[in-house]
Amino acid sequence: MSDYNIMPDYGTQQKIINKICQHYGFVKHSYAGKSVCGRYIDILHIGNIKNRVLYCGGFHGSEYLTILALLKFFEECCEAIKNHTDVGEYKISNFLCVRGLTIVPCVNPDGVEIALNGSSSAMKYKSLVDKVSSNTSKWQANARGVDINHNFNAGWCELKQRELSRNIKCPSPTRYGGTHPESEPETKALTALCKNINFERALALHSQGREIYCSFGKHTPVLSFRLASLFSQASGYNIAFPEEIATGGGFKDWFIEKFRKPALTIEMGLGENPLPLSDFNKEYPILQKILCLGVTV
Repeated sequence: MSDYNIMPDYGTQQKIINKICQHYGFVKHSYAGKSVCGRYIDILHIGNIKNRVLYCGGFHGSEYLTILALLKFFEECCEAIKNHTDVGEYKISNFLCVRGLTIVPCVNPDGVEIALNGSSSAMKYKSLVDKVSSNTSKWQANARGVDINHNFNAGWCELKQRELSRNIKCPSPTRYGGTHPESEPETKALTALCKNINFERALALHSQGREIYCSFGKHTPVLSFRLASLFSQASGYNIAFPEEIATGGGFKDWFIEKFRKPALTIEMGLGENPLPLSDFNKEYPILQKILCLGVTV
């Protein structure tokens, strides 16, 4: 297994992904697109190619523990397929024959680089980052100062009004939804992936709060609530509803509204972002229960 007690900057992510692909020849590796700064947005897939679930992480720069969680879970599933071992309490390889797993471990690679390595990671947008942030360790947005999880076309106009009411009018470390929905290449990459592949359900990993968000508007399927209940019972995470400024514009919201299929946001860990790397070993086993259920139920 790869080392997951390490900061997942872009280079480290690529090393882990390459190691997984080399060790498990059945992994399908592709790209959803590129970030503003030209970094690849990786896609990894195992199992059934017709019936799939989608897990995504790294939407926000300082929420990089979600990247480690997805890559570790994916590698555990690969090992289970190869050696017929369990993941948690599940014979996961049997389930992956029925329902495949696709992960996008890092939707926002530029944002993660900025949070981990500072404004120079934003390349030609360095001056923008320096102008709007004095503490890049808490950076959430992409390199252009757009919050990817405010940039999806679901309740976007209403969210924009709430942003304006809070004087969020221009590029920012967090919560600026851009000039229009899908203005950012990272957002477009993820929506194109979902339009091209008929995913049964989607999970978006964020941090923090040990909470589950499962609904958006009148088209929320009953199964979203059922899955949230199962996830909550297994993990102890609370089912919650986001504050007003975090309602709409998100990937989970868009997926529900666009496809009328289950989508859930899972907030791993407790504390203040960025959660310390030292939290990963205690938080991952709790989250693993949810990730297993997302494939098996």
